[in-house]
Amino acid sequence: MSLASVKAFFAQHATDIPVLELETSTATVALAAEVLGVEPGQIAKTLSLRVGDDVILLVARGDARLDNRKFKQHFGVKARMLDASQVEEQTGHPVGGVCPFGLVRPLQVFCDVSLKDFASVYPAAGAPNSAVCIEPERMAALVNAHWVDVAEGVRVSAAEIV
Repeated sequence: MSLASVKAFFAQHATDIPVLELETSTATVALAAEVLGVEPGQIAKTLSLRVGDDVILLVARGDARLDNRKFKQHFGVKARMLDASQVEEQTGHPVGGVCPFGLVRPLQVFCDVSLKDFASVYPAAGAPNSAVCIEPERMAALVNAHWVDVAEGVRVSAAEIV
């Protein structure tokens, strides 16, 4: 059902973007990056969060972590992730397939500026073995997202410094 709602979303709003259905799970950032042959940062992970009485979605680069101080400064409350059991109820998507497309109900979507580090990113597409390849700006426009800066800076490991 969830994959179908995402396909319907793209059929209506962006027919040029194919929904990729893969043989292997893409339910985690590491799995998705490996299967899609991209770096983990290009995976656009979608977090389901409670802000007061509201549920929001926050899309950020896969290797970024939420900066609690920045989040509280922007939203006025501490970040609270939804329980896994609440995610599908609120989004219509199972854990591992959560994305801002084809939602079961309207939710406010935010995109972290960390996504702008890439020309294209790969969010899930409603199932734990699906994805789409999309430009961050286009994704934000399609889901009426607001840009925020709430992720920690991505750190380069000592092994990557030459």
